[in-house]
Amino acid sequence: MNTEQFGDIVKITLPTPFPVGDVNVFLIKGDRLTLIDAGVKTAASFEAFVSGLGEAGYTLDDIEQVVLTHHHPDHIGLLDFFPEDIDIIGHRYCKNWLTRDEEFLKENDSFFRDLFFKCGLPPEAEPMLRKIQSPLKFSSENSKLTTVVQEGDWLPGLGDWRVFEMPGHAQSHLAFLREKDGTLIAGDHILATISSNPLLEPPLIPGEDRPKPQLQYNHSLKKAMELPVDIVYTGHGTEVRNIVPLITRRLERQHERAMSVKEMLREKPLTAFEVCVRLFPAVYKRETGLTMSETVGQLDYLLDIGEAGVQQDDRGSLFYFPL
Repeated sequence: MNTEQFGDIVKITLPTPFPVGDVNVFLIKGDRLTLIDAGVKTAASFEAFVSGLGEAGYTLDDIEQVVLTHHHPDHIGLLDFFPEDIDIIGHRYCKNWLTRDEEFLKENDSFFRDLFFKCGLPPEAEPMLRKIQSPLKFSSENSKLTTVVQEGDWLPGLGDWRVFEMPGHAQSHLAFLREKDGTLIAGDHILATISSNPLLEPPLIPGEDRPKPQLQYNHSLKKAMELPVDIVYTGHGTEVRNIVPLITRRLERQHERAMSVKEMLREKPLTAFEVCVRLFPAVYKRETGLTMSETVGQLDYLLDIGEAGVQQDDRGSLFYFPL
């Protein structure tokens, strides 16, 4: 059984091909029957989704709008199975990821190519760059964001759910709070057993400074601690209560991780890629995007708290050193 009922919230759990495992989507009955997130685009996911809807007493045609916590493939993939005129609501950053026109994909590829070579990725490692966009095959490719929401808005059709921007894991990340009972639908911002990976992504406007997702994520976690939250419905895994001690531990562990990176820099100045190879020797080739995001995030954090410095060599590579 992949469907659970929590009052007026129905959770449907769908399989994914990703290491994170199953993903949760949610139905909420308000003025409009609303789906929060849309799984990954695979036959197994679609079959499980239709089955879960049936268990809850609905069909695909009953859903009147889809609200996105963020734009990652395991949260938007099944949008391609919905009618073209369905309302899709989310952060403005989602727009290009839903349509994925060629110009956008070229800009995205150029962003990672420039960034990773500044990070010291050697030319012979270029094949790793091609894997970064491979998860997009599980994503939507012909949907359209119809309504943009931002911090402080109320969700259309769900008038008691307020929007909070929580960038970090994704530049588009939103969470939705119903204050009257402390219910937070948090996507991948808060998970029960693992800390979300703040992923490197291009800026909203090409040419702007790149976002620093680890710093954003830490800020967003602290922001969540200030909200009147009783229970969190998560994008992966089980529900979470008592978020303050959980988040406190996550922030402490991230700081410890960063300080271990600082110790690596004591041997000699290192590029981000050299640090990545030391941190993830077994998986950096296979999971370049994830491992480089983690590595650059820790280095951004060390720079921000004044524990490291950075210098650029004559080839444009950035080398980090301890302070």
